[in-house]
Amino acid sequence: MRLLPSLVSSLALVAGPASAQTYYDLGTLILSAGLTPVEEDSLGRAVTLVTGEEIEERGLTTVQEALRALPGVAVSGSGDSFTQVRIRGAEANHTLILIDGIEAAGGDGEYILSGLETAMIERIEVLRGPQSVVYGSNASAGVINIVTRRATPGLTREVSVETGAAHRASGFLGWRGERGGVSLALSHLDDLGYDNSGSGGERDGIRRSSAILSGDYALSDDLSVDFTLRRSREHYDYDATDWMATDWRGYVVDDPTLFSDRDELTAGLGLTYEQAGGRLVHRLSLATTRNSQASSGGAPTETRTDAVHYRLSFGLDGAPVESAAHLLTAMLEWERDSSSSNPLYDRASTSYALEYRGEFGGLSVQMGGRYDDNRVFEDAATWTLAAAYDLGGGWRLHGSAGTGVVNPSYFELYAAAFGYIGNPNLRPERNLSFDLGLEMPLGSEGVLDVTLFREVMTDEITAVSTGPGSWSYINQSGDSLRHGVEVSGRTQLTETLGLRMAYTWLRAENPDGSVEIRRPRHELSLGATWGFAQGRGSLSADLRHVRGNWDTQFWGANPTVELPAYTTLDLAAQYELSPRVTLVGRVANLFDAEVMDVWGYAGRGRSAYVGLRARF
Repeated sequence: MRLLPSLVSSLALVAGPASAQTYYDLGTLILSAGLTPVEEDSLGRAVTLVTGEEIEERGLTTVQEALRALPGVAVSGSGDSFTQVRIRGAEANHTLILIDGIEAAGGDGEYILSGLETAMIERIEVLRGPQSVVYGSNASAGVINIVTRRATPGLTREVSVETGAAHRASGFLGWRGERGGVSLALSHLDDLGYDNSGSGGERDGIRRSSAILSGDYALSDDLSVDFTLRRSREHYDYDATDWMATDWRGYVVDDPTLFSDRDELTAGLGLTYEQAGGRLVHRLSLATTRNSQASSGGAPTETRTDAVHYRLSFGLDGAPVESAAHLLTAMLEWERDSSSSNPLYDRASTSYALEYRGEFGGLSVQMGGRYDDNRVFEDAATWTLAAAYDLGGGWRLHGSAGTGVVNPSYFELYAAAFGYIGNPNLRPERNLSFDLGLEMPLGSEGVLDVTLFREVMTDEITAVSTGPGSWSYINQSGDSLRHGVEVSGRTQLTETLGLRMAYTWLRAENPDGSVEIRRPRHELSLGATWGFAQGRGSLSADLRHVRGNWDTQFWGANPTVELPAYTTLDLAAQYELSPRVTLVGRVANLFDAEVMDVWGYAGRGRSAYVGLRARF
């Protein structure tokens, strides 16, 4: 109980640029698409939504599973305990992961997905292409915003349990009245795991417990307050590696003494004040992320990010901000991060951003610019331009262009360990992106989207040898090129049968023309959901095929090699035993296909689960 007062006293805050307490039609507004929420049909940027309803129907239990079937998104992991996400062929730390608009990773590191569950998730928003104008560094390739559940009108009580290859339990309690609401979500995962080495030895499991407390209240007709507090603790096992291995089966070695503990905290507090009948809206929010990770009982590495945002939105056409056809928004942001791995250094910046959105008949335009005044390294300026045009009859043209930046990490700047010497003169990495897409009707109740993209990364940071057993970092000369095609579609073929698909073709190269690792050339997913028994039950199937994925072999001459292609099939079913109780079951990797996304690490084989979900 001492935690909450300390957070309140430090004003540790909220949901970043998008207002967390504002409740819109979730099928219409993208909360993370700009300095204020943007209507999906007006958005020129490439975006994909995974709704809570779809998560339930498809039996998706982790965020990794939900992301794997999306266009332009590559998910790879050295076991389930260390999963990375790459968007459009960029590095993993070029994608910013948010939880309710707050950065999930503290300090300078990327957020490593492991046991992050979908039990408390209302939706997942994935924006592809640079989003640095809104979110600054580490949003160079895209943003993943995980929006957790909030209270709905009245009293909501829900519990679910599942057992099988993993044991899961979750609970949600929420209440909403006329002036506000509060909710508490709890979840626990005990994943028995599997052997990451693929030799059938010791299982590498994960245990994770999470709690989210959130609420909002209208203090007056013009002033409202909101807050969110998330705490997660995780324990997971991992294996050793043998650099003297002669094949991939000998590279990962069982070691029951290796484990890691993670402690995650994100918290937020925000105030929203409306003037002139809602035409002028002020938003002040403060956020903190504090994470700690220790390996095998050693001293933990503690990382922290603190941010203050002030946003002013003005309806230029005289309408309230939430419905204005022409909207101007200005933002002032201060952010600081630190890591105990480099206690003498931290990074801080003051940023200024301006965004305009306008509606001109069937044409929607979004444009913006940002300037980051960095304390440690070179300042950065970024811009974005996006537009969408309604052609009528379900046809829509959309496109965007913009730039993004990624700041050097602490280790790249100040390393003095493991033979590495940092380079304090590094410049931020920069990304220039263009995309153009066409959305078209698919059947009577469906849509198909085809998007072409091209991204150019300059000043990419890489390690170079400075002598026998020593390395440092430089900004590479030349450009890292990434281009490809993203295709996604869904349609309701009949009243009871819905189909979905996604395909990505990607070519990602280093400045010297060599292939970038862990970015598959081809990823295809096909899915179907069939409803039966007058809507009381459903059966979902998801097929995924991956080919053309390359990785580094960490022994011998360390060549880059192509990993074997694979195809998996997942099944999930649910059936209402009563209006309040639903039986659920699923089988992952039904045909027990051999999966490898990272060289030497075996993917999970066939696993089965069964459970109950109850709502009151």
